[in-house]
Amino acid sequence: MDLLDILTDKGLRREPPTREEALAVLATTDDQLLEVVAAAGRVRRQWFGRRVKLNYLVNLKSGLCPEDCSYCSQRLGSKAEILKYTWLKPDQAAEAAAAGVAGGAKRVCLVASGRGPTDRDIDRVADTIAAIKGADEHVEVCACLGLLSDNQAERLKAAGADAYNHNLNTSEATYGDITTTHTYADRVDTVAKAHGAGLSACSGLIAGMGESDEDLVDVVFALRELDPDSVPVNFLIPFEGTPLAEEWNLTPQRCLRILAMVRFVCPDIEVRIAGGREVHLRSMQPLGLHIANSIFLGDYLTSEGQAGQADLDMIKDAGFEVEGAAETTLPRHRARAAAGCGGHQEESACGTGGGCGTGCGPCGGHGEAPEAVEAASSTASTASEDEARTDLVRVRRRGAGTELAPNA
Repeated sequence: MDLLDILTDKGLRREPPTREEALAVLATTDDQLLEVVAAAGRVRRQWFGRRVKLNYLVNLKSGLCPEDCSYCSQRLGSKAEILKYTWLKPDQAAEAAAAGVAGGAKRVCLVASGRGPTDRDIDRVADTIAAIKGADEHVEVCACLGLLSDNQAERLKAAGADAYNHNLNTSEATYGDITTTHTYADRVDTVAKAHGAGLSACSGLIAGMGESDEDLVDVVFALRELDPDSVPVNFLIPFEGTPLAEEWNLTPQRCLRILAMVRFVCPDIEVRIAGGREVHLRSMQPLGLHIANSIFLGDYLTSEGQAGQADLDMIKDAGFEVEGAAETTLPRHRARAAAGCGGHQEESACGTGGGCGTGCGPCGGHGEAPEAVEAASSTASTASEDEARTDLVRVRRRGAGTELAPNA
């Protein structure tokens, strides 16, 4: 049985690959790319059919952040010419959210820059959630406010939040090279707080920061241990004015291999193509839908995406359908577990129970690592300088915080 047959078989059984197999996915060649996409696509269709969940970002507070995350245009010391504004009023945020819902989004993600919310900030967000759900009680609301203090997750849950996002971003070993004002452990703690409060945990990564294949596999397996319901995969947008402005390390082919690796490690989880989709996947975005079952509609926090209608056309043309508000995103076994206890335990393919949590226990791998692992590069594949599409990095000038209509 070759590598892709093994990975497909495991994914259909909700069993993770070994680390060596995950590395081997990243080491596949461009000639093998369509086979990799097809294998990951089988797993995706097993658990999510041909549905695509649409999510919509509302940037409640832009810029002015005291943290020094090197990838972020809102960081301390950023010279990126992004929009800067303080908290939107609840009615302003609800109006922005309504545009996304009207465009087909079933989840609204409320994001605010900063280290973490104060108790007054939690009150603001609670009022915003009430305004959004007052207009549509069925819309899912995910908050992304930074590091949480004790009892803040519980207050968000009581206010009507359905989920909380806090990404790990990169491996624990390299985290200190990216951020110095907080730690990897701080991020893990916040995801645990969200879980503990009964919120659906959302946590993902950023690819393209100069990390190695091993770093990518490390962070995805760490995410698996945290057992989130959704994993957003961001591709670095190298903003001028940030420390990583010259990091153009991604090709469309590498992005697809990264998405496939994430799908194989977390087969029955919501995998979302997040920031950088248009910049790095470009004309190959439709292939990404064969792997991921979730995308953001329209614009991002500080950058512009493609037109919302173009997203909808792409989904239809690729043979997929927008997931309806009444449909449950997660497979039945995960949805039942989430409703019952806030965690997923042994039933989860991204859980921590038994040997499946590490991929090397009683139900882990199939003997020796595939020969393809020997070809795995210790550094990320890089795009040649003339392939860098800097023209696709566009600062957001519409929607929340402006007088212009949002893109949805």
